Amino acid sequence: MAITTHEGRTSQRGFASMDTDRQRQIASMGGKSVPDEKRSFSQNRTLAAEAGRKGGQSVPGAKRSFSKNRALAAQAGRKGGQSVPDEKRSFSQHPELAAEAGRKGGHSSHGGGHLS
Repeated sequence: MAITTHEGRTSQRGFASMDTDRQRQIASMGGKSVPDEKRSFSQNRTLAAEAGRKGGQSVPGAKRSFSKNRALAAQAGRKGGQSVPDEKRSFSQHPELAAEAGRKGGHSSHGGGHLS
C-alpha cells in the first residue's frame, strides 16, 4: 500500500517527492553543466528553430498566450529586440531579411497572413 503525502505523491523519497521549486533547481543544474559550445542549439540554429516550432505546435492554439493576447506578444517582441545591440540585429542591418521573415510568419499563421 502506497503512502500518500499532502501533495498527492505516493513516495516520500526521491526526485518526484521533492517540491516543484527544488525539482526545477536541480533540473537547471544539468543544463548549466554543459559548456555553451557543446550545447546542440548553440551550434545548430536549424535544430533550435525546429524544436521551438514543435514546442509551439504541441500547445493548442486556444491555450497559447500570444495567440490570445496580441499586446503581450508585441511587448515580448519589443523586449527581445531591445536586448540585442543594434549592430547585432539582423533585421536592422538587412530590411529585406525582415520583410522576408514577416512574409513567412504571416503565411505560417492560421489566418493566412491576416491579423485579426
